Amino acid sequence: MTQPIVLAYSGGLDTSFLVPWVAEQYGRPVITVTVDTGGIDAGAARALEQRALALGAVEHHQVDARADYFEQVLRFLIMGNVRRGQLYPLCVGAERVMQAQTIARMAGKLGTRSIAHGCTAAGNDQVRFEVALRTLAPELEIIAPVRDKAFKRQEELEYLQARGLPVPPSGAAYSINRGLWGVTIGGKETLTSDGSIPEEQWVLSKGAFTTPRAPEQHTIEFEAGRPVGVDGRPLAPVEVIETLEALAAPFGIGRGIHLGDTIIGTKGRVAFEAPGAELLLTAHRELEKLVLTARQQRIKESVAQPYGDLVHEGQLLDPVCRDIEALLLSSQARVTGSVRVLLRPGNLFVEGVSSPWSLLAASKGVYGEAAGEWSAADALGFSKLVALPGVFHTRAGALARSAGK
Repeated sequence: MTQPIVLAYSGGLDTSFLVPWVAEQYGRPVITVTVDTGGIDAGAARALEQRALALGAVEHHQVDARADYFEQVLRFLIMGNVRRGQLYPLCVGAERVMQAQTIARMAGKLGTRSIAHGCTAAGNDQVRFEVALRTLAPELEIIAPVRDKAFKRQEELEYLQARGLPVPPSGAAYSINRGLWGVTIGGKETLTSDGSIPEEQWVLSKGAFTTPRAPEQHTIEFEAGRPVGVDGRPLAPVEVIETLEALAAPFGIGRGIHLGDTIIGTKGRVAFEAPGAELLLTAHRELEKLVLTARQQRIKESVAQPYGDLVHEGQLLDPVCRDIEALLLSSQARVTGSVRVLLRPGNLFVEGVSSPWSLLAASKGVYGEAAGEWSAADALGFSKLVALPGVFHTRAGALARSAGK
């Protein structure tokens, strides 16, 4: 019996093109597998399956991995307040290792050792998929025609059209990836550094500024660093993210264009929409300021950025990630409370935070108003001690000058 080839199928142009091309070139049946890490409702799921089968797949499978994605990746990005380039919340890419894990397991269940993906040679995903697959299952055959044969998107489009096969809605003009943590959009405008994509190409926030909404107040609840509710309604973490995305997207919150360094060393640019991530990262950061000590925050920040880099680079399976995650989990023991936010067009404003572990409430002093556990004399003495390094530096300079140095 001929072994099938399992294709990691997103439904975009590259993977749509690969369904018939791989079947034709390899003479083997193609089974498509979509790993749902967010952004796929029932209608989209049906459309993906119908398109895959119409393109020639002998079977199509969809695996709901949203909860696993949160537990394996997103909760740590929240706990670390992770953004790349101080802007981009790793909307798409953070899930690639998990998707590779799922695809590898599916290949085993389907009785094959061959996996295909649609990554290009110029992007990050080729590295993420390959590193994960080679780490998890080095015996697998990895087929990557878009990368290895350098197909252009227009060529792929023409190949499908010539055979009367279905074409993804975005066609060849824009590359769109959507997941639980947001959407990325790539087009001709993102190939240079000086332009934005057209308004009609935004996916979640189209028209947010041409038809602005009235401001809205909402509350986000956390327990030990995990999002657990919105507006007093208990929700599972995935539900929290999806709810916040629906609330914030119409305000254009979480829009941006990220310019940064790719894994392969080039500069890259991508538009993104991450309303749910924007709300959670901002709210969580402000709650931490209330309950964590200054040293806790500083040390946590020093490991969170490298952790984000490792996730971005597809190195989530490296054991050092488990070490960093252990520190992040420990730091969240008291990150419990609620954050009140105000949503306005293009703006997220944190109105206030509250927690039973508040370090502000624990002090008898009032900042800028009254001393608490210390006296005025204590404050004077402390100020003198804190000033000593500067005093010594100034004195040493004066002594050196007087000695003619």
